[in-house]
Amino acid sequence: MKTAQDLVAAAKAGITEVALEGAEEAVLAADVLIDVREGNEYQDGHIGGAINIPRGLLEFMLSTDESLQDRSRRYLLYCKTSGRAALSAKTMEEMGYLHVKSIDGGFDAWKESGKPVAHPSSPDFG
Repeated sequence: MKTAQDLVAAAKAGITEVALEGAEEAVLAADVLIDVREGNEYQDGHIGGAINIPRGLLEFMLSTDESLQDRSRRYLLYCKTSGRAALSAKTMEEMGYLHVKSIDGGFDAWKESGKPVAHPSSPDFG
């Protein structure tokens, strides 16, 4: 029986991961940056310019949101440590997306290296 770690390892073997050292350049080169963490994780901080599509909704959003259906665009994914992003990248490739990469080490590595972190602004009801 396979474990989650087995599935992640298999996904990582078949996708392109960007090393942390090249992550900022990859972010700039991406047409679409997707944070596949849960909404509360995204709210606590994310990479600037990222849209939040939790892993559990990814296939459905890709299938229904017209702005995400261009399979020739460059997509860059990340999650907390890179497992969910690897699974997501593999799924996107299986769905016919041609240029999908994920960030090795995920958001935790990004943040720990001192790279910029964006925080959504809260509405001012005052």
